[in-house]
Amino acid sequence: MSGGGTPKGFPTPEDLGSVDLQTTPLKGWMDPKINFEGRRGTWSYPAAAKNLKALKMHNPREWSPADEDWKLPKDWKKTIVNGMADRLERFRSFKIMMDICVRCGACSDKCHFFIGTGDPKNMPVLRAELLRSIYRREFTTAGKILGGLAGGRELTVDVLKEWYYYFFQCTECRRCSVFCPYGIDTAEVTMIARELMNLVGLNINWVLEPAANCQRTGNHLGIEPHAFVDNIDFFLDEIEENVGYKPEVPINKKNADILFITPSGDVFADPAIYTLMGYFLLFDYLKKNHGFNWTMSAYASEGGNFGLFTSNEMIKRLNAKMYREAERLNVKWILGGECGHMWRVVNQYMDTMNGPAPSNLVIPKSPFTPTIFENAASTKMVHITEFTADLIKHKKLPLDPSRNDRYRVTFHDSCNPARAMGLLDEPRYILKNVCNNFFEMPPSTIRENTFCCGGGAGLGNDENFEMRMRGGLPRGNAVRYVQEQHGVNVLSCICAIDKATLPPVCDYWAPGVEVAGVHELLANALVIKKGEVRENNLRGEPLKEESEATEGEE
Repeated sequence: MSGGGTPKGFPTPEDLGSVDLQTTPLKGWMDPKINFEGRRGTWSYPAAAKNLKALKMHNPREWSPADEDWKLPKDWKKTIVNGMADRLERFRSFKIMMDICVRCGACSDKCHFFIGTGDPKNMPVLRAELLRSIYRREFTTAGKILGGLAGGRELTVDVLKEWYYYFFQCTECRRCSVFCPYGIDTAEVTMIARELMNLVGLNINWVLEPAANCQRTGNHLGIEPHAFVDNIDFFLDEIEENVGYKPEVPINKKNADILFITPSGDVFADPAIYTLMGYFLLFDYLKKNHGFNWTMSAYASEGGNFGLFTSNEMIKRLNAKMYREAERLNVKWILGGECGHMWRVVNQYMDTMNGPAPSNLVIPKSPFTPTIFENAASTKMVHITEFTADLIKHKKLPLDPSRNDRYRVTFHDSCNPARAMGLLDEPRYILKNVCNNFFEMPPSTIRENTFCCGGGAGLGNDENFEMRMRGGLPRGNAVRYVQEQHGVNVLSCICAIDKATLPPVCDYWAPGVEVAGVHELLANALVIKKGEVRENNLRGEPLKEESEATEGEE
């Protein structure tokens, strides 16, 4: 397995982790000034003009947050205020969240970025105040009359710059919302703030380039349909080389029962590619032994949705391809891969934004068990861990968990499947059936209370590396705990972004712990043919440790 890399000269974990959460700030929170030049490593580059043009978004130009002049439109303030008024009228929840916060502080120490930086403006309550203060000044009687005495602030260029800095330090993980006694969803506040900034061309490239690619090619990475097929063929050869068995993958097949859609990170990046290989081994086993009738699409080749980090309109635009391809291919229902933001969109927004589902789709029913996935009755989409856990429960998969004995595994609850779906037990059920050595991290860091990877919502870029490591401190600390207590050497997860961002987090905070998808470990344990002798796992590594193999030979 492989880990992430830390830039040369980067502070040590001991130095970066020395955060004093008790220090009194030197200036009041209403002072918005940010020294971007002095804070490099903690902010993301702006979206390239070409990506704004491709998406037909506002104010495309080349600029840098370190510049004094951000090249804003002349009427930028009116645009922001009108945009806020529009959203207050359209989204009742936005107005409620602007009005009901009592600043109780229950969320204050729940944000991984506050824990990792000690910056009060990374307290969810105060980050929301950066937007709420403008709401008070522009839309409440007290704020219009009393201004700062009523918690209102004037909307200035410096306030807009402050928004850019802090609302792109929120990964929309929603951990703070779990602890809010009023149920305020701070992720929704961040989403509105980003929508407002979009109106004047303030966005980050690590969000909009994937979005532009997805609109153009059907996936975040900009892989053309023919190249997508070539990539799949390459991975099939890799599987054959590593485990001696080559699956078959149908693409663009019409009238299949199930359309499988997974995030494009599975088709491109280590270690997510091994999760993809795991799907292929599982599906091929099911096809050859149970007649599984499935297909992928080279046109809807992305389950993830960076629209979630952009705007409601962009969510809808990028998500539409899944239903359209399901309709074109005339499948019965959709099976989705291991992804995070994909499943918040599917579970919470897809039905109202892109629904109703095409008439050819039916309530998902397992082809192999009596299970009807009634939770997917509306969207017609089932998560792969629900599907696989059901197969294991009904004893449809021959498994040899000893094949994963070289691994001591823990599980990271990815924010969106955990908090937006309640998908907590299915991945664990799979892991406990395919691994003999499974250990939980401390209860305050898992399940609904899980900590974020620190790089979601478009923040997993290289220029933001320091902030990612600071945001990754709570998760890294929990991983290090089980590493020290139980010898854990693998962190498993079910999110493509996690598989990209957690390797450097583990490499930095808990060196020696690798990252793997749940279905990679499942495929290692899956007995494809009765009596088969498999020497290597999907990565081409020996299934047994070298010392153990040597003892066996003696």
